[in-house]
Amino acid sequence: MIPHSTTHHSLPGLRSTLRRLAHQLRLPVELRARLALAVTQVAAGELGAGRSVSLHVRRETDPDNGRAVLTVRLRTPLAPRPPSLGDLPLPAHRMPGAAAVWRLPQPPDPPGGLPRPGRENGAEPGVTDLLEEELRSALARADALAEDHKRLKHELAETNSGVLALYVQLEERDEQLRRAHGQMLRELEDALRPAPVRVPGLEMAVHYEPAGTDAPTGGDLYDWFLLPDGRVHITLVDALGHGVTSTRSALNVTHAVRTLALEGHPLDSIVERTDEILLPFDRDLMATVLLARINPVGGAVKLANGSHPPALVVRADGGTEFLEVRGRGIGYPLPGSERLLYDELAPGDLLVMYTDGLTESRRDPREGERRLQEVALRHRHLPIDKIPGAIAADMHTVILHPDDTVALTVRRTREDSA
Repeated sequence: MIPHSTTHHSLPGLRSTLRRLAHQLRLPVELRARLALAVTQVAAGELGAGRSVSLHVRRETDPDNGRAVLTVRLRTPLAPRPPSLGDLPLPAHRMPGAAAVWRLPQPPDPPGGLPRPGRENGAEPGVTDLLEEELRSALARADALAEDHKRLKHELAETNSGVLALYVQLEERDEQLRRAHGQMLRELEDALRPAPVRVPGLEMAVHYEPAGTDAPTGGDLYDWFLLPDGRVHITLVDALGHGVTSTRSALNVTHAVRTLALEGHPLDSIVERTDEILLPFDRDLMATVLLARINPVGGAVKLANGSHPPALVVRADGGTEFLEVRGRGIGYPLPGSERLLYDELAPGDLLVMYTDGLTESRRDPREGERRLQEVALRHRHLPIDKIPGAIAADMHTVILHPDDTVALTVRRTREDSA
């Protein structure tokens, strides 16, 4: 396993390789998370521009103290200029022949040496398992800091001297806790949310907003990917509850749907099959699901629904229409989409898919849907990456109660380059 050298063309592939490798090398969870975030931050510009990067890991001896270290080198051979190494979650050095170098303490080998890939406890954990492990570690660290915060407050209440100095120290530490906690959870949450599919003929963008800043993870998730036949598949999930538990439930749904879709199962059977696969393992799982298939060439759309709010289409001529199809979600009685709904996006048409946190209002859901039609119509000509956030901002001026929200938009371009 060591030395290790790989070339990467996408951030997800780089993150997955690095996390698996760090796990196999027994790096501490927090160090693994910081390393993954730092490496992908340095590589993001190159990979976003379509240029490859290479990752090299090997054991070396630290020239300063003679101790064994793990050296991680990221090379950007096609970069027009060296990437910035400032403000990284894990500081890096710049050396000849590499964009960035990290030297990490060598963890002690277990008895019998390092495990072979896929042999630890019978199977190697998946990337989602490693992300959840990092999330749990971040939460545990935040909880520990919070307990320390409470202890300092108690000591502050009992002392009569040095009150001002202790109070300033406490406030500074509290602010550091909030920033570190929020930043790490946002980074991990972003890692679970795929970037828009880039395909000629379609523009896509998404906006996610958690119910509260104290719980930036939730049960509203989405997935989109390109099928072998060139069509775009989109999954939108709203799992019951909030926090890490509902995030895990929603991830299970999106992963099951992706597997079934790539195996070629008919779209109108996927909601029912997902229920059959997941319910034996999680009897408490309840989730609404909206599935879409879009052909970038011609704009043909197919929709399947499991108890989810209907998609909205805003036509290029200013007309609006909800694409409603009946169905029941995962964990519901008789789950599945009753039929498929067929439609077509003309050039300039905008498709809006969302979770119910977007339309809940002070009066009734129908009022929220009417307001959504007005808001989407008003913002349909904005750049695509601005539309979901603008819609959410307008809709959230009137809400019944805070809820996780996803607003996802797809617009067919006026010139198909496919």
